Amino acid sequence: MPFGWVFATIAAAAFQVARNGLQRSLIGRAGPWGATLVRFLFGLPFSAVLAAVAIAVTPSARPDFSPGLLGICALGAVSQVLATASLLAAMRRSGFAVATSLQQSSLPLAALIGLIAFHDRLSATGWSGVALTTAALVMLTWPRGANGREEIVGGAFGLFSGLAFGFSLNAFRHAGLMLEPHHPVYAAILAVPIVQAIQSTGLGLVLLLVSPVTVVQVFKDWRRSTGAGLCGAFASAGWFVALALAPAASVRAVGVIEAPMAAIAGHRLFKERLHWTQWIAGLAVASGVLITAWG
Repeated sequence: MPFGWVFATIAAAAFQVARNGLQRSLIGRAGPWGATLVRFLFGLPFSAVLAAVAIAVTPSARPDFSPGLLGICALGAVSQVLATASLLAAMRRSGFAVATSLQQSSLPLAALIGLIAFHDRLSATGWSGVALTTAALVMLTWPRGANGREEIVGGAFGLFSGLAFGFSLNAFRHAGLMLEPHHPVYAAILAVPIVQAIQSTGLGLVLLLVSPVTVVQVFKDWRRSTGAGLCGAFASAGWFVALALAPAASVRAVGVIEAPMAAIAGHRLFKERLHWTQWIAGLAVASGVLITAWG
């Protein structure tokens, strides 16, 4: 399945939009950090079930739980926590659809990080797609009207989210390759609960110390939290599988399909409307994605 990673990415993007929508609905009660905890804590049981299935159907796998693996999982885990909280903060200020599009800044950033830290390579055509996507993101973050200051703050959160996601994407890709290079799909699915256990434990303990009310609120709204966790587990599994099969920049490129999905969801669920320049920027982002993915 040479393009299996494409299908895994599209499925992950769809589940991610659903999870983001559920998380956004939790922000008003639990705040951005509580909504971030939901993604990992309530996703962990579902990820553990997926990992058990992967173990059962891959008896020949020999995973290597080395200290280096745990270190890179921890790096990716912390980066993803910061990315998720920043994305939710951006949604508050810039809207659901725009914040999701801003998150796509992880495409050029993942390409650069992959090149510098892990020596992943893209062709000249692929880099031209990265450049087009970057220009479109600049257009998308350009402030408009009287609410420009709030949009700039939202844009800053969105771009930081993209930077943090760029780190986590590369970390998760190489964690899977370290865990079991001969069975990439198995390794990817097995890595998800490892990362989510680190995230749930770390963020959960911090919130219990500084804001126990936030943790209580997360469990009080358990129905939405469970839905977000379920969607998050399937989204993470899809991302990890795709990252095990293709470079992070290519995966992030195809993952930009979540931007139009988020635009539709934002309009239907949150009554958001996009400016015409945002639609043009979104189309440019999509074009850059296609060029990068197949360049």
